[in-house]
Amino acid sequence: MDIVITYVDGNDPFWKKDYEAYTNVPVMEKRFRDWGTLKYLLRGIEVNMPFIRNVYLVVSHPSQVPQWADTENLRIVLHKDIIPEQYLPTFNCNPIEMHLHRIPGLDEEYLYFNDDLYPLRPCRPSDFFRNGKGVLKFSSHYMVSGMYKHICKNSDSNARKALGMPSSWKFIRPQHTCTAMLKSQCEELYAKLEPEILKSLTRTRTADNLNQYLFLDYQYYKGLMIDEKISNKHFSVALTSPEKLKSYILNPDRNLLCVNDVRLSESRYELLREAMLSAMETRFPEKSKFEK
Repeated sequence: MDIVITYVDGNDPFWKKDYEAYTNVPVMEKRFRDWGTLKYLLRGIEVNMPFIRNVYLVVSHPSQVPQWADTENLRIVLHKDIIPEQYLPTFNCNPIEMHLHRIPGLDEEYLYFNDDLYPLRPCRPSDFFRNGKGVLKFSSHYMVSGMYKHICKNSDSNARKALGMPSSWKFIRPQHTCTAMLKSQCEELYAKLEPEILKSLTRTRTADNLNQYLFLDYQYYKGLMIDEKISNKHFSVALTSPEKLKSYILNPDRNLLCVNDVRLSESRYELLREAMLSAMETRFPEKSKFEK
């Protein structure tokens, strides 16, 4: 089992220059800011998920690789290694998600992590995969409002199309946590829907995009997902205090923690960031093999 992490450092001058040149808008600092916690995600993997074979960090350019990273152990994947050249550069996570299965040497069973997800307690392989099936809770939805739900509905509709299923007003959406992917199923679906997938690729997010749920829904409808919740706590930093976030990191009651960033004021961001870094350093004081 491998882990794939997608990562953006919004402070990188090279990345900022590219973003502004290709989108013709200034970088939204709060949308892409780096909390400085990637090393703790990696420490959490080493401590709490020792069964993981390889960890891949997917970035747009070598300038995005943290200086502290030990690239002998942390496998670096550039966008150009997996995404067709004509769709680069991209500043949209959805085209990246459409091509993660193309990482050379990737295991059949892999977990996709965003860089805001942290393993805080010991996990088992069976928490994520059992008997060749992924583990993830799905919920049903009917109302399509906002860009994100349009993308979810697009992904569900295309998964149904690939399987010859009738269209439906209802669509499914998985739990917001790491996702259990089967590489062979991703390859199979990509081959079936390559024109539709390529047509959906855009440099920035639009309602016509597809996302990783395309592959997960396909696995679900084929009976290759176990519909069961992963032990995960979700924090929106807009709705929590520095003290509460710090307390939870030090005394978690679930295996994984997702800390969802929003457009906070700079002063509140600094308070929450300081609390989070302090708590993470207390919980994971030792360097991992992914650090120099």
